[in-house]
Amino acid sequence: MRAVWYEETGPAAQVLHLGEVEMPQPGPGEVRVRLRASGINPSDVKSRAGLRGPIAFARVIPHSDGAGVIDAVGEGVSSARIGTRVWVWNAAYRRPFGTCAEQVCLPEQQAVPLPAGTSFEAGACLGIPASTACHAVFADGDVTGQTVLVTGGAGAVGHYAIQLARWGGARVITTVSGPEKARAAEAAGAHAVINYRDGDVAAAILAANQGKPVDRVVEVEFGGNLPITSAVIGEGGVIAAYGSMADAEPKLPFYPFMFRHVTLRMLIVYLLSARERANVIARLTAALEEGALTHAIAATFDLADSAKAHEAVESGQLIGNAVITIP
Repeated sequence: MRAVWYEETGPAAQVLHLGEVEMPQPGPGEVRVRLRASGINPSDVKSRAGLRGPIAFARVIPHSDGAGVIDAVGEGVSSARIGTRVWVWNAAYRRPFGTCAEQVCLPEQQAVPLPAGTSFEAGACLGIPASTACHAVFADGDVTGQTVLVTGGAGAVGHYAIQLARWGGARVITTVSGPEKARAAEAAGAHAVINYRDGDVAAAILAANQGKPVDRVVEVEFGGNLPITSAVIGEGGVIAAYGSMADAEPKLPFYPFMFRHVTLRMLIVYLLSARERANVIARLTAALEEGALTHAIAATFDLADSAKAHEAVESGQLIGNAVITIP
């Protein structure tokens, strides 16, 4: 089968190689998926660049997210699964061979039925961006009647968080960095969009919520945004943070949060429990089947252009996801 791999970390154009590798065979409890799309996330390019530590295996086929059709099953897996359209999660997490290939084998529970009408390209965005958004929005219960603040609403996770929070019955306020990203956030369904580079952002958020604090925050930049979120989070509120690149070790305003009974939730989608994963899958499936989600696919690439795809993600210029299509 064709695959893209690296055997050392470094620049994409130097270390990513396209070639033929041995076709994988599913082991007990596994399925093999003939991939049609492979999603590229920032974590994938950081691992390839060596920013997440030394290479973990002698050879790595990157990318945790993807979608395709089950074409073989291992011992203990029903043959009825063959031919099922699926999306996959954690394909490359603590594993050497991910989805940047024509086939991948993985435990059958990591291949989730893809609802009819959802494209393979969209399916390749569900494992990390959509699942992160879903857990951040709903991990602490339903949001009906609440106000949810989504920071970075034009990002891959933010795009899904806006839609899922609104689908869940919340009023959604989001922050972005400019007009083009504001248009993307508005298209996703945000009720109010605030440019965080203009004026008093905390005051603008409160004004957008009729002067009231927000109930939940889906936070892409915990440390950098802490002065804002600490000013707008309400009593019993939740801050669900999945990133803090600008300030990795922020000083925490413990007593102001304690006296408002605030919950801080740090999350990483790779480590969801079985129950949490099941809840995320159930909600995403329902949202997809109801047509509640659109998918911001900013660029698609051929397998042979995987290095260019990595470079596009690293540039930070894409508004949406990068996906490799595999005919």
